[in-house]
Amino acid sequence: MRFGPVPLAAAAGAVLAHSARAGGRRIAKGTWLGPDEIAALAAEGIDPVIVARLDPGDLWEDAAAGRLAAALVPDPAAAGLAVTAAHTGRVNLKAAGPGIVELDAGAVLRLNLVDPAITLATVPQWQRVTEGTLVGTVKIISYAVAGAALAAAEAAARGAIRVRPAVVSGASLILTAVPGQDPKLNESGAAAVAGRLAALGVPMVSVSEVAHETAAIAAALRAAPGEMVLILTGSATSDLHDDAPQALRDAGGRVARFGMPVDPGNLLFHGDLGGRPVIGLPGCARSPALNGADWVIERLACGVAVTDEDIAAMGVGGLLKEIPTRPQPRERRARRGAVPNPRAAVAGDL
Repeated sequence: MRFGPVPLAAAAGAVLAHSARAGGRRIAKGTWLGPDEIAALAAEGIDPVIVARLDPGDLWEDAAAGRLAAALVPDPAAAGLAVTAAHTGRVNLKAAGPGIVELDAGAVLRLNLVDPAITLATVPQWQRVTEGTLVGTVKIISYAVAGAALAAAEAAARGAIRVRPAVVSGASLILTAVPGQDPKLNESGAAAVAGRLAALGVPMVSVSEVAHETAAIAAALRAAPGEMVLILTGSATSDLHDDAPQALRDAGGRVARFGMPVDPGNLLFHGDLGGRPVIGLPGCARSPALNGADWVIERLACGVAVTDEDIAAMGVGGLLKEIPTRPQPRERRARRGAVPNPRAAVAGDL
């Protein structure tokens, strides 16, 4: 593409680079200059004009953006995405329904290295989305790009973005209660968990409350319906062999991991029972605020495996916003004469 000033007489068929007022009207930048525009500019004495002109093999911005979007999302229905029409060199990719975003981050990087004028911006990997959420945007920065560069970008990132919907048709929630516990604690917890599942399009098919005892939790696990089981305990899980993870083993299941480098959310455990994912939620899951449990629930509900390496990698970016109601804030102002409590082992802990 050639960009710069040209005599008005030579500007026909070029694209106006900067808006101008001529002939009583505004000629917007990006306008193809035809006879009417040339006459209006001449009447205003605007000569020369700054324009963009194609070189052989170049593609204008909308054509280039449309082609790149088609390479990124060759089958929108299969990718769970809606692709908008190109306008001013931009195509938006929107979620067609709830789920999480799966990206080939290496492919996106390779695309963005081809030519500074060819860009793709996306939400983060595994971001939860709902219908209509903007997932990515293709933007051609200049008015035109070389066809060879566009072809390289298409090849670099073909099929690199999709929305994975939930694959579980329903989930159960097991709540435990300790003596003297406020009934509202489990009521609010169940509502927060139901909201998380609903955002993924997953119904909560069962809610049960049992005593905070290993045998009672194990029995509830064996009886729980649904393709995913969540446990929210009245007393925080503080060890791999505490009541809830031990109950999972006693029920015939497996504990894959206890603890994660995400705060709030440290005290999460997860495993499986008969092929169904089981997640022991940290107390902070009673709040609708983002915490580490969200990242694990969302991936497992959408059929994405969660390995030790995956959870370890969550530490980068895992320091999340403080929850004001949390009993042990990471930072608290020292009060004169106050004696620090080394551990607040209560339901809301982490």
